[in-house]
Amino acid sequence: MSNTTTILAELIKYMNEHDLNISDLSRKSKMNTGTVSGLVNGNRKFSVYQLDRLTEVMGLPVGYYYERYIPECLADTSPNWRRMSPYLESCAKLNKLDCIQQVVNMLLDKLSYATPLFELAEQFFEDGLYEAAAILYENVALTENKQYSERLAICQYRLFQSRQGDDQEKNYEAAVQFGTYVVRLDELDQLDGLKDLANTYRSLRKWDKVELFAKALGEKAEIQYKLSKQQHRVKKENSRQPSFPLFAYWALSHLLRAQACDERKDYEQGFQHIKKYADLSWVTDTDEETLKWKNKYEDWAVVNTYVNKLLSGEESVLTNYVTYIASRKDEVLPALDNILEAANRYHFDVDHILNQFEVDISSYLEQQKVESYYTQRFITERFIHFSKELAVYYFNKGNFADGFTFLLSCLEKSTLINNKSYIIKCVKLYGSYQEYASSETKAAYRNLINEVDEDET
Repeated sequence: MSNTTTILAELIKYMNEHDLNISDLSRKSKMNTGTVSGLVNGNRKFSVYQLDRLTEVMGLPVGYYYERYIPECLADTSPNWRRMSPYLESCAKLNKLDCIQQVVNMLLDKLSYATPLFELAEQFFEDGLYEAAAILYENVALTENKQYSERLAICQYRLFQSRQGDDQEKNYEAAVQFGTYVVRLDELDQLDGLKDLANTYRSLRKWDKVELFAKALGEKAEIQYKLSKQQHRVKKENSRQPSFPLFAYWALSHLLRAQACDERKDYEQGFQHIKKYADLSWVTDTDEETLKWKNKYEDWAVVNTYVNKLLSGEESVLTNYVTYIASRKDEVLPALDNILEAANRYHFDVDHILNQFEVDISSYLEQQKVESYYTQRFITERFIHFSKELAVYYFNKGNFADGFTFLLSCLEKSTLINNKSYIIKCVKLYGSYQEYASSETKAAYRNLINEVDEDET
């Protein structure tokens, strides 16, 4: 495709080469003859719908002319939103992000376009077109001059959500950026924003941040729950509802704070948080959603009580803990991770448990993916932590072959998600036992370290 000719010139050239007149082109493109005549004669500009129809007739892929469409059809002194918004939608579906950025730059010269761009960004986000939505959110945010603009906060929230992925460093950067904006959201969005921040920091194992945002979540949820009960009689059916029952946010706050306490080895305080969400008898609603979440938290309270006692050194709970999670596939990986951490800390022998779940462990090692209630990001973090703990366990028992298998697995996955903390731990652990490594293990380790070095350059 030559960059020196226009779309119209190439269309006319195609018509001449294929001996087509306006009526023929109208019939092939399934467009009105008068419309085609106006386009061919240069009396009207292409809409993106018309361009797609004619591009298809010419046997070219959809979007073939999109880069050229901007200067030829959109670069007016007065931008036309009715022409631009369909074009942006088409670019989003085709992931033509550079085209979107160019159009947004044109539009934001006039602040009046901030609102329709924000609304379009929300549509993209709802449709799962996160990269396209992020461009709009970023640019709309630049136009917001009021420091406490709610729209600015929503833009930052959406950017945070769209940037959550496999790269842990980028997840952390996104969380830090959004953290200062979460309190500017409206009350209901704050609940989800605080929940998402706490869960992101949970996957990063930054427990002070988990505690900070989980505590704020619990306080906000408690206020909203009390207000909802006061306003229950006058609540409108079409009023906006939270994503989860309000008490579930409150319970999640204490669940997260309990885990943060356990990670700090403050097991007594952790147990106090578990007791709070274990007793939800004060939640009197009986609808299906409420009962579902009450059952979940009561179930989690049981399993997390086992975890709390195990991590504090009570080996006697192991039998009941294993029996409890044996039929709960969602909980097997987190449970094995907790068991290995306790075993390494207190020198428990858990060979019989590893043998019992040998098939599950092999599956985790091969697939590194678990069908679970938990998010894949959470599962990935738990798998990495579990791999490291299992490597330590085997090294302590002199089983170096299995130890290196799980150490290399941990290093490989840590490298893939750019988790520098675990990479450093793996390097230190390898250094402690490298004299027992086979030549194959040493070669595999060098390859992985080379990948780390390449990522840093």
